[in-house]
Amino acid sequence: MSILTDISEALQRGKAKIVQEHVQKALDEGIAAKEILDNGLLAGMGVIGEKFKNNEVYVPEVLIAARAMYAGINILKPLLATEGAEAVGRACIGTVRGDLHDIGKNLVKMMLEGKGIEVIDLGVDVTPEQFVNTAIEKDCQIICCSALLTTTMNVMKEVVDLANEKGIREKVKIMVGGAPVTENFCQSIGADCYTSDAASAADAALAICKEMK
Repeated sequence: MSILTDISEALQRGKAKIVQEHVQKALDEGIAAKEILDNGLLAGMGVIGEKFKNNEVYVPEVLIAARAMYAGINILKPLLATEGAEAVGRACIGTVRGDLHDIGKNLVKMMLEGKGIEVIDLGVDVTPEQFVNTAIEKDCQIICCSALLTTTMNVMKEVVDLANEKGIREKVKIMVGGAPVTENFCQSIGADCYTSDAASAADAALAICKEMK
């Protein structure tokens, strides 16, 4: 189905308007919205994610591709709802309390959505209670905590401790990331997963969602 390839390639080039036109054309040809999403939009974003991981593209290219992806998804959204298409999983994401940096967090959000994961973005300066309560209320499989400041990293431990206290650790995995965060730190606070970049975070999150289905 060359139209799906066209969608993927236009997305990789960041051509939002062309993506929209191709998505509409695919719908007019009778292709299901879920198939357009999976084999057109998400396939294209997957290529961008791999290239980003391999340093073949950089943050600006990822942002432009994500914008193109969202342009296509906006056309599909009403149809996906009527088709009963389910996200592969759900995650809440935020930068921890006391930290107002959001570029890394936003990048991870885009990569997660590029894997078909529904993301609830809590923004910046997020308290442990906000993370844990959202995970419970929205039935998230993953809590993603981001920090850029060494002074705010320990809030991640508070998130883990509160999740333990609320008894949700069997159902909810906690991912941590950000420039000062390391695998050793992740293990020391009892979190489940650390990755060094946004594309790897998306791969890990997808694996967690599939495992917990």
